[in-house]
Amino acid sequence: MTPDVEERRTTARAELRAMTGDDGQARLVGTAIVFGARSDDLGGFVEVIAPEAIKRTLRDNLDLRALIDHDPSRVLGRLSAGTLRVYPKRSGLDIEVDVPDTQYGRDLVVSVGRGDISGMSFAFKTLTDAWQMRDGTAVRTVLDMVVREVSVVAFPAYPQTDLTVAKRGLDLFLGKPGPDGVRPGIEWYRRRQRQAAAG
Repeated sequence: MTPDVEERRTTARAELRAMTGDDGQARLVGTAIVFGARSDDLGGFVEVIAPEAIKRTLRDNLDLRALIDHDPSRVLGRLSAGTLRVYPKRSGLDIEVDVPDTQYGRDLVVSVGRGDISGMSFAFKTLTDAWQMRDGTAVRTVLDMVVREVSVVAFPAYPQTDLTVAKRGLDLFLGKPGPDGVRPGIEWYRRRQRQAAAG
């Protein structure tokens, strides 16, 4: 866990769909984050997002944005503008976005409606995580995180660059030395988690 690096994850079972409200507004509705579900293999480990991991983001009223493919030049909605709404549930974080009447917005609604685009992803910083071995597999559970944005994505994937932070945590969990050859102890790891959680 390194608190100053952003990670991205694709949401399994996003259930993304396009709809038109009674007011004629095009909307996207889906599940941005699924709680308690194991990810695919992320390169030697799997990941689970704990339900409590989203609490800080909601409690601190962070100004989440909804984007297309994590691209800040293609904003779909924003919490502070009222064009993005989030609904925490036991199973995950559902979202509803009022899609802008722009070319990319209209194109996206058509693509989602046809089923060409159906994935969701989210960008976050891990503040606290826990590692354990289950049935011979390393499992990282994200316990506290700061979510900055959710995205509608065409290619749900786990880019290698986005896994660097988690892999460092895996190496530490497994007792492997870092790139400098130093093997930090568990106390160093816990101190980093406490520092990240404190702000």
